[in-house]
Amino acid sequence: MRRWIMIIFILVLAVILPACGGNAEEQEDQDQETQPEENTDEESEQTNAMDEEEKLVSLSDQDGDVVGTATLTEGESGVTIEFEGTDLPAGTHGFHIHENPSCDPSEDFESAGEHFNPTEANHGFDDPDGPHAGDLPNMEVREDGTVEEEVTADMVTLEKDQDHSLYANGGTALMIHSDADDYTSQPSGDAGDRIACGVIEE
Repeated sequence: MRRWIMIIFILVLAVILPACGGNAEEQEDQDQETQPEENTDEESEQTNAMDEEEKLVSLSDQDGDVVGTATLTEGESGVTIEFEGTDLPAGTHGFHIHENPSCDPSEDFESAGEHFNPTEANHGFDDPDGPHAGDLPNMEVREDGTVEEEVTADMVTLEKDQDHSLYANGGTALMIHSDADDYTSQPSGDAGDRIACGVIEE
């Protein structure tokens, strides 16, 4: 009788022990599956942070018609500006960041103030005491009035409360001029009239 009891006991153990081991393996598999989800959440947060560093700015002419859109993106070496425009005069045009977040066409966009210049430097890439933080390379508009340009403003940032932030004092403005910037004349490169403007603000 005792021998049968022992045999039954051994059989029961043979069934229970593998089941316990299986549960442990299942738990381990579940833990491994959970880890990638946590990493995915972190990647999502990083993506959202990058999205917050991008700013869209519409530029309008003095008739109030939108003639271009600029995408400003914070990068390692400043702010990259990707501009796409239409219905602009063909030729070379000065392109600058101005100090005020205002584009009043009734004042010929003079409300935008002077170039963004927190370092109080001279104007122009070719001036030994320049350039302004808001000085940008000229843009080339095709004969059909279209343009795609990408430039980097390496002296400014989109980060709030930082030195040279484009959101300082409520914001700044992007400006296109009628003529080319000669990169030397003071105070604005002899770039002519202000023909299109867009406000950069939070």
